[in-house]
Amino acid sequence: MFKLELSDVDLLKESIPIIAEIIDEGVFKVDKNGMSLLTPDRSMVAVVDFKLLSTAFDDFKVEADASLGLNLANLVAILKRVKGTDKMVLESDEKSNRLKITIKGNGVRVFELPLIEIKTENPPINQLNFNSRIELQSEVFDEGIADADVIGDSVILEAGDKKFRMYAKGDISSTELAIEEKDKGLLGIKTSGSIKARYPLEYLKKMVKMGRLSKNLVLEFGTDYPMRISFASLDKMSLRFVLAPRVEE
Repeated sequence: MFKLELSDVDLLKESIPIIAEIIDEGVFKVDKNGMSLLTPDRSMVAVVDFKLLSTAFDDFKVEADASLGLNLANLVAILKRVKGTDKMVLESDEKSNRLKITIKGNGVRVFELPLIEIKTENPPINQLNFNSRIELQSEVFDEGIADADVIGDSVILEAGDKKFRMYAKGDISSTELAIEEKDKGLLGIKTSGSIKARYPLEYLKKMVKMGRLSKNLVLEFGTDYPMRISFASLDKMSLRFVLAPRVEE
C-alpha cells in the first residue's frame, strides 16, 4: 500500500511521454526511495532508467514495496489531463488491482488504471564500464542531433584531448558540431584516450526531449560501445537512457 502526493506534476507530465515513445509498457517500483522504472525497449536497443525520488513528493507514505505493471499510453493520456497547477495523488488499490490517480485543482477528479502482468527483465546496465564522461548543455546536444537528422539516420560521437565532436555524413552532404573545453556549452570532459562510436538518431531524437526539464546532460560512451545519457532535475528526478551503438562492418 502507498499514497504519494505530488505538486510538481511536470516531473511526470514531461518525462513519462518521452519514455512512452521508447517503451509501451513497464513495471514501476514503489519503495522507500521513491518510484522507479528500469526496462529495455522491445528491440533491446535502448534501456530506460527512471527514478522519481521520495524527495520530489509533498507527502510520501509507503507501507510496503509495490510493483505496478502499466500501459504507458494509458498513463500518458491521463497525464495530459493534468494542469501544471494541479496536485496529483497516486494510490494503490490492491482489491481492484488498480492504480488510483486523483487530480486536485478546480475540483477533484479521479482516474483508475488497471495493473497488467508484464514479464520483467533486469538489463545488466550496472556491468557497463564507461571510460568517458562529457557534460554538456542540453541545448547544444539537441542542436547537434537536429543537424545530424538533416543528413542521415545516425550520428557519430568523438571525444578526446578536451574536445567533443558529433557529426553525420551522407552521400553528398555532411554536418559537424565541434566544441572544446573552453567553450561555454561544454561543461566538463574526461576521457581515457580518443573514443568514437555511431548511434541511431531514431532513439536520440526522442531522448533529447528531456532537455525540457534538465538544462544539462551527461554523456558516457566508448569506442563502438553503448552510450549512457543522463538527465537530472535537482534532487527530485533522474532519467537515464542506455543506447546500443550502431557498429559498421
